[in-house]
Order: sequence, then structure tokens, then C-alpha cells
Amino acid sequence: MSRILHHLSLPVSNLKRSAEMYDAALARLGFRRVAEAPGFIGYGTEAGRDQFALMEVAEVQSAQAGFHLAFGADSTANVDAFHEAACSHGADDNGSPGLRPHYGGGYYAAFVLDPDGHHLEAVYNPRTEAGKA
Repeated sequence: MSRILHHLSLPVSNLKRSAEMYDAALARLGFRRVAEAPGFIGYGTEAGRDQFALMEVAEVQSAQAGFHLAFGADSTANVDAFHEAACSHGADDNGSPGLRPHYGGGYYAAFVLDPDGHHLEAVYNPRTEAGKA
């Protein structure tokens, strides 16, 4: 079956600094480093199969208003752990973990800004997890 996305890369200004935050936060969601090269780190769940990557560039501008990247979580506890790990490793809080009823019943999310200002979300939504989107 085709996927809507194969992978996504974000530009970062300092790969080491960003990797510390992403290593900690994404581990809480079951993802890990699966690929590395100069100026590049790929994350995923299978060895050698990156689905999300960081690319070091000289100058970074975070995406404009309206863009954010949402990572799926398997539970509300994973969302909480993502938020805590991200904020403990250089991200700024942009919305504490909790229910977001305006997004639908059971939608539980947390929001952070990574060290370059990229808007990130971790979300657990039992309705979509059960195939009832």
C-alpha cells in the first residue's frame, strides 16, 4: 500500500544541539536514529529506514504560521513523555499535554518549538488509532 509521505526532512542550524532534543523526544514515541551521515541524521523504527530526518544547513528559517509537524503517539503517557523530554533538552513549551476537545473527542496532544523554532506536536487520538477517523 502506498504511503502519503515517504519521509520528511527539517533544516537545523546546529545538528548536535537539535539531535540531543530529537533523540530524547522521539525515543519516547518509539523512534530512534537509523541513519547518519555528515550533516544528516535520520529517524525511524526499522534499521536503515529513515522516515524523518534532520539536515544541517547554514541558515534556518522556521516554517511560516500554520505549519507544524505532528508525531503519532501510542498513548497519552507517550505524549507526556515526549513533551517532558523535548522541554528538558532544549525545546520550548508551546502547549502542555492535555485533551484538545476542539480537535475531536479523545484528541490528546502536546506542542513544543524545537531549538530552531519548528512547531512540533505529539498526538494520541484513539479514534484514528482504531481506524475510525
